[in-house]
Amino acid sequence: MLKIDEKLCIGCGVCEENCAFGAITVVDDLARVNDKCTLCGNCVDNCEVGALFIEEGEVVPKTDLAAYSGVWVYAEFRQGKIAPVVLELLGAGRGLADERGVKLSAVLLGHNLGDSARELIAQGCDEVLQIDNPALADFTDEPYANVLSTLIKQRRPEIVLAGATAIGRSFIPQVATVVGAGLTADCTELAIDEDGSLLQTRPAFGGNIMATIVCPDTRPQMATVRPMVMKALPPDPHRRGVVEDLKAEQFNLTSRVRVLSSVIAEPDKIRLAEADIVVAGGRGLESAKGFALLNELAEVMGGSVAASRAAVDAGWIDYPYQVGQTGKTVAPKLYICCGISGAIQHLVGMQSSETIIAINRDAAAPIFNVATYGIVADLFEILPLLIDELKGAK
Repeated sequence: MLKIDEKLCIGCGVCEENCAFGAITVVDDLARVNDKCTLCGNCVDNCEVGALFIEEGEVVPKTDLAAYSGVWVYAEFRQGKIAPVVLELLGAGRGLADERGVKLSAVLLGHNLGDSARELIAQGCDEVLQIDNPALADFTDEPYANVLSTLIKQRRPEIVLAGATAIGRSFIPQVATVVGAGLTADCTELAIDEDGSLLQTRPAFGGNIMATIVCPDTRPQMATVRPMVMKALPPDPHRRGVVEDLKAEQFNLTSRVRVLSSVIAEPDKIRLAEADIVVAGGRGLESAKGFALLNELAEVMGGSVAASRAAVDAGWIDYPYQVGQTGKTVAPKLYICCGISGAIQHLVGMQSSETIIAINRDAAAPIFNVATYGIVADLFEILPLLIDELKGAK
């Protein structure tokens, strides 16, 4: 943090003049710092009397990177089955593990797990570490965090992945704190760099940029990943792997929280995540009436209608139809973008679609950078032709 030596400070005001963030003010001939300080160091460089300095935090001991090996996936188990995001993480994890030349393991916690471990192996896992215990029947942060953090300390994986679900977001930060690791949340892309470090990409600054985060000096490298952005591998029922049943007595499964009951929310009537075909509209539709065309096309194709945030904010369609960073994430077989520019905030919600068709009058629209096929034209001319053609083909 920024410190001020009051014995040296002469109240000249140079630091206040040079602070771009308004974090320093001179009061009673002494510099004072507030919570706007970003520790940029500009004031320190400009202080001629040396009254300002940045106090370094606690020095973290250097991690022996060679002692860590393997890719782990937290296999979220809820309502008697593996969460879909786990299968997506295993697909991504398999690629990372193969590139690193290490094992892919899953940590499975819960009660009445059945054949879930075999399902994980069929989806690409080499090893499953599981605890099947009544104390883990209902999710609470403490026991789940205690088990996972203890296992990480004992076995030292180099990478730990979890879904950015309500459960993952709830206890994975606690695990990262306990094991002294950094954590990148809501990742949309994972890769390995030339040094073997995990490249963790996520939207930043309100989704206006994509930031790639690296933890080169500490292990494990931990990330939560948004559902529906990674691809699950086809299951291989003949694949073989190791299932290790861990003894619950080795871990602290006590919890200060007691679950009285669990209520399953009513499922969304708008099931965009399950649609094979999604027809999405943006600002280019010009009004709510434009969605009448989209509804007609979606009906002919047997698909669902979606929208960008711009269309939702304009009041042309309701929020449950929104796809993007602040909406739903989808990965259909076919995604048709109509009048959508292709802002990063929207792309993170649909970029894993198998085939993307973009229709936009602006040839320079960013959506064409991710589209499989692009049509530079007026959507109000193209869509009626497409609808007529599809109706005629039936």
